[in-house]
Amino acid sequence: MTPLDEAIDAIRPIDARAIAEARAHQDRLTKPRGSLGVLEDVAVQLSGIAGVCPPPMPVPAALAIFAADHGVHAQGVSPWPQEVTAQMVANFTAGGAVANAFAAQAGVSVTVVDVGVAADLPPAPGLVSRKVAYGTADLSQGPAMTPDQAAEALAVGVRTARDLVAAGNRCLITGDMGIANTTASAALVCAFAGREPAGVTGRGTGIDDETHLRKIEVVRRALRVNGIPEAGAVQEGRDAALRALAAVGGLEHAAIAGFVLGGAAARVPVVLDGVIAGSAALVAAALAPDAVGHCVAGHRSAEPGHAAALTHLGLRPLVDLELRLGEGTGGLLAHPLVSAAVRVMHDVATFDSAGVADKDG
Repeated sequence: MTPLDEAIDAIRPIDARAIAEARAHQDRLTKPRGSLGVLEDVAVQLSGIAGVCPPPMPVPAALAIFAADHGVHAQGVSPWPQEVTAQMVANFTAGGAVANAFAAQAGVSVTVVDVGVAADLPPAPGLVSRKVAYGTADLSQGPAMTPDQAAEALAVGVRTARDLVAAGNRCLITGDMGIANTTASAALVCAFAGREPAGVTGRGTGIDDETHLRKIEVVRRALRVNGIPEAGAVQEGRDAALRALAAVGGLEHAAIAGFVLGGAAARVPVVLDGVIAGSAALVAAALAPDAVGHCVAGHRSAEPGHAAALTHLGLRPLVDLELRLGEGTGGLLAHPLVSAAVRVMHDVATFDSAGVADKDG
């Protein structure tokens, strides 16, 4: 059995007993019932993930930034040169990116995984080389990856999650880097959520109107040449999901999907970042539907495909700041909120213990 198969087979629904205990505990705390809104739901969810109430604090936390390049870049879907992917990996390892600043603020470690950068990268602190290929093929001309490459990249994500949890981390945060990766994300959202390209293809790094229209047509062509109906969602199941991922996904999308599966198998929460993570989570959900219960939507990206992905997954974002950077930035900003939600379960007194009268007597 492969590590991917082992992870999928290990994933279980979040624990209903722990969820019920957490709901009851929330109602006994010295506050009006439901007054912490979504934060109460987060704390209850983390109890279900861990199978215990109160849940363990989601610290330490680890950000994994999966980096890869895309053959579809040749279609002019991004104004940025492909070399920026490798250059940004160097920036991450040097500590100079926004993700590094946010991670330092939140006390989160940063690991960068080369799963498919189209260049040979020199060794650097915090860089893990697990290159599957030197970027993908052009998804608008045929499959971006072979099924074997997609499966190998999924396994990279599973292994990364497993290693970070084994190192003592109790929360995982997704990150990404790859010029042109929002094009693949839009195609994945179309494939797995049954959406039409014009509604889920965004402007990525800030493209102009002409480039945006070209990008939409590239996504439409990618679906057509790979035999994926524009508004027909891929059915759940390993074979169908793997074929669709290989056809229109990216190596970092596959690795993030595996990362989600690995976190779910280890029963730790996975905080999702933006549209790259959202589209990858659609893949993970198709491979193992119960994995979604282990995911927390860190934020809602300005990319339209992200809202579509979250709606399909049934996830509510914690932060909505119109971010569209990627790297894990939205997930990093959300992590303190996740921690605060759990801290309430540990530190806030109950009505009985504090000698405070409940409104119900």
